Amino acid sequence: MALRALRSNKLRAALTMLGIIIGVSAVITLVSVGRGVENYINAAFGSIGTDLLFVIPGSPKDVTSGPPTPILQGNVLLGPSLSLKDLEAVKDARRVPDAAMVAAEVQTVASVAVGSEVVRPPVSGVEPGYDVAREWKTVEGRFIDDGDLVARARVAVLGQTVVKDLFPDQDPVGETIKLNGQPYKVIGVLEAKGGGMGGDQDNHVYVPLTTAHNELYPLRNKAGDPIVNLLYVMPREGVDNKDVIDEIKTTLRAQHNINYRDEDDFSVFSQADFLAAFGAIIGAVTVFLSSIAAISLIVGGIGIMNIMLVTVTERTREIGLRKAIGAKRRDILAQFLIEAMTLSLLGGVIGIAIGSGGAIAIGKLVENFNPVVAPGAVIMAVGFSMAVGLFFGLYPAWRASRLNPIEALRYE
Repeated sequence: MALRALRSNKLRAALTMLGIIIGVSAVITLVSVGRGVENYINAAFGSIGTDLLFVIPGSPKDVTSGPPTPILQGNVLLGPSLSLKDLEAVKDARRVPDAAMVAAEVQTVASVAVGSEVVRPPVSGVEPGYDVAREWKTVEGRFIDDGDLVARARVAVLGQTVVKDLFPDQDPVGETIKLNGQPYKVIGVLEAKGGGMGGDQDNHVYVPLTTAHNELYPLRNKAGDPIVNLLYVMPREGVDNKDVIDEIKTTLRAQHNINYRDEDDFSVFSQADFLAAFGAIIGAVTVFLSSIAAISLIVGGIGIMNIMLVTVTERTREIGLRKAIGAKRRDILAQFLIEAMTLSLLGGVIGIAIGSGGAIAIGKLVENFNPVVAPGAVIMAVGFSMAVGLFFGLYPAWRASRLNPIEALRYE
């Protein structure tokens, strides 16, 4: 009887379910995208390398609130910086004994040309060992070695995107490219990595660190030492990251003559720190947006209550007639509760389908991004929609069950 009553008012039932559909679909989409973003970030940091520590200029407070605008005086950087002397200090096994490998990077953007084809990818000056720290593999040729570093050689290793742009139909190893107009010999090609933190990781060119300082990245600190943007430190196997971080901090504080009362002008992070920070931000944003979306579920529940109250009023004579021929109060209560819960449950199922489809559609728009429609989120949505129907349908059903049959029969 409850289902027949709903079928007889299809448009009203559809409009009543609309609030539930919108709320559930929004919650499913947001939760699925949030899970997908979390997985995307985990994969992106995994592609950086395993168990790496990152040393960057600027205090931890600057890193979290946004680094200050760099102050330049010619080629001299007046703000916080890391230099080649800092790199050598961290490499010193007597000062940082628990570091298995240390690699530096400076990064800039340069024009890279082959004939009339010109692209402007990021160009990094790196050292031997950088490929090991970052878990990069060369699929052709070789990576930068000590001889390239000492000779300040004009050699380059290319990412796959740069190869496709400049050498679509030929092997680039042994060929010459022009970096800012200067000839560089291609000595290697890296394996494809795809998207990651900072965009397309394959759209990159690597040159020796000494060459970058000499020709592409002339910045110096106040003492006149060449600057590096970032240090990668790989701890020895079995060593706690905290011990290595303490050794690095002690070494760099001594290098920068920082008083024991003053805060660091550099920051040391592990991958776990980055993942925890991003995870907390994504989780908070997902909960916040899902809470806003859940408001529409409440609105949908109020709509169900409103329609059910109208329905009780419209069907007063029917209720009186049923009671007069023997229907008990619990029968009337069950009938109207079933109607309310059917509306909310059906709206929830439709919302799950729409929300899942929306999450998949968003995934198609972003390369290497896969939203996760978790079973827990689906169960939560179904359960919540049923709870909404039960809660907001209870009062109209109770009101219907309490009608006096004689008065109901006399109702016009």
